[in-house]
Amino acid sequence: MIRPKTKILVDGGDPQETRRAKELLGFVDGQTTNPSLIAKNPHIRELIASGHKLSNREELDEYKIIVQTISPLVGDAGVSIEVFSDEQTRAQEMFDQGREMFSWIPNAYIKYPCTAEGLRAAQMSVRQDMRVNITLCFSQQQAAAVYAATKGTKQPAYVSPFVGRLDDLGQNGMDVIKNIKQMFRKGDGHVLVLAASIRSLEHLLYCFALETELVTVPAKVLELWANSNFPMPDKQFQYKSSGKPIPYEELDLDQPWETFDIQHELTRKGIEKFAADYRATLSRTA
Repeated sequence: MIRPKTKILVDGGDPQETRRAKELLGFVDGQTTNPSLIAKNPHIRELIASGHKLSNREELDEYKIIVQTISPLVGDAGVSIEVFSDEQTRAQEMFDQGREMFSWIPNAYIKYPCTAEGLRAAQMSVRQDMRVNITLCFSQQQAAAVYAATKGTKQPAYVSPFVGRLDDLGQNGMDVIKNIKQMFRKGDGHVLVLAASIRSLEHLLYCFALETELVTVPAKVLELWANSNFPMPDKQFQYKSSGKPIPYEELDLDQPWETFDIQHELTRKGIEKFAADYRATLSRTA
């Protein structure tokens, strides 16, 4: 196996899955978690099935145990831990959660949504030397805002554009990765692109071809890559998409983050989905 330049993270909330991926690949560079993935954790499902109702504090404690188990299994790309938020959650509340979560493990990245409140929480966090990962990104404008909001971070920030969900809308989601990478070439390198919502082996190989800094991948796609004998894209590799192309935008990264258009319907829907998974599966109160 030729180890790619792109760092590979497992997209999941089950430490056993992380162990299996590490055995399969021989390494795991990091892990991303989110409310939906944690809700699918086998132990959490057992608790719910037994009729136990988790309090907010118990939710945090269970999440902490999960990421503390995953932490030593992965490399220097760390474990991304997502704050619990909905559309009403303010930046200070997100930051307060993030600060606690950051103390759980030595390789934590705190995930905030790509919203105005999430970006404000990220600004507060980088001033406290916390590592951040801005998630639910679906546009080049949003990525430019992440760049501007995280200036001054002592360690690289991550931005997580979601490929598969753009594909679902009939767009070429990989164009967003390509466009953000091109835009960031004009920057200072303080934000790394973490390709997310990877649905296929073709998605993964194109991330390698683009030399995306990081990619987070479900276990089933990693298994497909392994079962295909770990192919790597060559110079003749071409990514084919039936989706509508997403054009490149000329944006000034030196502008304040508030000047960029960060509104996106998929970001709103993503936040709603994560909040619903916690409330329904983990009995989190509204």
